[in-house]
Amino acid sequence: MQTGAAPLEDPGPVAAAEAGRARTARPLERLGQAIASARDALIGLQRSDGHWVFELEADCTIPAEYILMMHYLDEIEPELERKLAVYLREKQAAHGGWPLYFGGELNLSCTVKAYYALKLAGDDPDAPHMRRAREAILARGGAAHANVFTRIALALFGEIPWRAVPYIPVEIMLMPKWFPFHIDKVSYWSRTVMVPLFVLCTVKPVARNPRNIHVRELFTNPPEEERHYFQLPRTGKLLARIFFAVDRVARCIDPLIPAAMRRAAMRRAEAWVLERLNGEDGLGAIFPAMVNALEMMVLLGYPADDPRRVTAKRAIEKLLVVGQDRAYCQPCVSPVWDTALAALALQEAGGTEAVRASVRALDWLLPRQLLEEVGDWRASRPRVPSGGWAFQYGNAHYPDLDDTAVVGWAMHQAHLPERYAASIERALEWLVGMQSENGGFAAFDADNTHYNLNYIPFADHGALLDPPTSDVTARVVAVLSRARRPQDRATLERAIAYLRREQEADGSWFGRWGTNFVYGTWSVLMAFELAGIPAGDPAVRRAVDWVFSCQNADGGWGESNDSYDLETYPERSFASTPYQTAWAVLALISAGEGGSVAVRRGIEYLLRTQESGGLWSHPSFTAPGFPRVFYLKYHGYCAFFPLWALAAYRRRGEPHLP
Repeated sequence: MQTGAAPLEDPGPVAAAEAGRARTARPLERLGQAIASARDALIGLQRSDGHWVFELEADCTIPAEYILMMHYLDEIEPELERKLAVYLREKQAAHGGWPLYFGGELNLSCTVKAYYALKLAGDDPDAPHMRRAREAILARGGAAHANVFTRIALALFGEIPWRAVPYIPVEIMLMPKWFPFHIDKVSYWSRTVMVPLFVLCTVKPVARNPRNIHVRELFTNPPEEERHYFQLPRTGKLLARIFFAVDRVARCIDPLIPAAMRRAAMRRAEAWVLERLNGEDGLGAIFPAMVNALEMMVLLGYPADDPRRVTAKRAIEKLLVVGQDRAYCQPCVSPVWDTALAALALQEAGGTEAVRASVRALDWLLPRQLLEEVGDWRASRPRVPSGGWAFQYGNAHYPDLDDTAVVGWAMHQAHLPERYAASIERALEWLVGMQSENGGFAAFDADNTHYNLNYIPFADHGALLDPPTSDVTARVVAVLSRARRPQDRATLERAIAYLRREQEADGSWFGRWGTNFVYGTWSVLMAFELAGIPAGDPAVRRAVDWVFSCQNADGGWGESNDSYDLETYPERSFASTPYQTAWAVLALISAGEGGSVAVRRGIEYLLRTQESGGLWSHPSFTAPGFPRVFYLKYHGYCAFFPLWALAAYRRRGEPHLP
């Protein structure tokens, strides 16, 4: 493939060859230097025990909720509160409110919580930034139109009546599995948040709120007179109306519930939470569940020095990122994910130091495999042997397939069977056993597809479930294809058939756990290559054409989280980012396009944007927690993905850069 303009005159074969070698040497040296710099920088961030953990940032809902929690419990830490408030003020956007991701539109629910948190922290409501936020909230209908979780927070502070939130009595814990709603039918993140919330919403406590701060100014009508707290969804209006009717009837019969039944349900909810408290890693190892668990324990009378309450509080505190002037709270931490992906990038980079660092990482991961027969996933797969990894340091009840597949992939690629073979085998057995009926794989559960539940009043976020997705399925296909076990052939065929069905009309794949179609398409094309699907396959060619079509003029690729809501934000070009450029380059290399002009231009973009420290950075949010609702910024994505792409290009592309 021609990669530059032809010379005006033929200098002769010998001179031409010498000139070609000189031109090639400089780019190859430049590429090697960039890889070495990124490799050394990444190794320099490895912890002494072998793992990596990068910051995991979410929108301002989380630090705002931390302030709300301190005032709910009357456990205010003034210096921490001051630093959290600094962070919140810095993140206020030009539209007056707070978005769900960098550069996003104002989100009403996030803005209501941020405003309330700042007012609790002592900000004058007549200050310019508070006035702008309040005006933006009122212009969008006021706090009455915030989402369910925000309205529950407001109800706990006595700002709105409890009829403004869904009826979620603790008696749900007593429902049999055949009942239309059961906690086993929703995702892990939903059930860990909901179970302690059942207790709170049944008892209906009021926050201690020691400074007696209220936000009635955020409502267009007095909260007690408001009659439109619930909104119909964009789809499924008939089913939603039915659920709303059931909600109203259930409220009417609540006084008839026998006291003995309520006590039994409270005990069951309490026991469920205590079993999963998860030490200093917290319930579900996610912030909202941890806060609800702590507030439930306080409500149930656990004294301040009770070891379980102390540990639950400590789990929340460990999520804080505290600097000299500002602080924020992470929604969770990602050490297993960060460590496994960093290991894969270093394996691709090669060299003694990189290999040694990757083995140290895998040795850190090895004892964290969950081999005990526990976990909520067993509700649907009781006979499947355990063998997964969790996302966080500890989360024994909730291993996930994505982490397990990536760890297994890295261990297999290390070519150290005497060290990792048994662990890989257990991981593969668990993954195969978690395949859903449609052939795909979900993040935490199998066949978590009770889609009608997304229309209950509680589920206005639309993220109650954990159905199979293309990106997770692709990762499982990748590791099964690497292992090449004969017994997995049928599993692989069903998974690949699922991926073929999931391909979008334009040739891309949706990215559930990374932003978005670039991520999904990279995931699937890498899996297809490992599965032996040829570059000429029609599905591969359609995907390649789509990736080509998305390249920007600067040589990079990018995609905003706006792409999760194309009804509101029509598809358009997005600014390039290092991590999405890396995904696109890796996707094209997997599809046999390593020598293409598009890949060369993508590599040039990565070389051009590499920073002096050896890594890359970008302010954008890299992934959804829940599409349209909650987004994340993995700070590590600009560390390991560009390195991975550059190293793959050196090994498998045509590194003849101008």
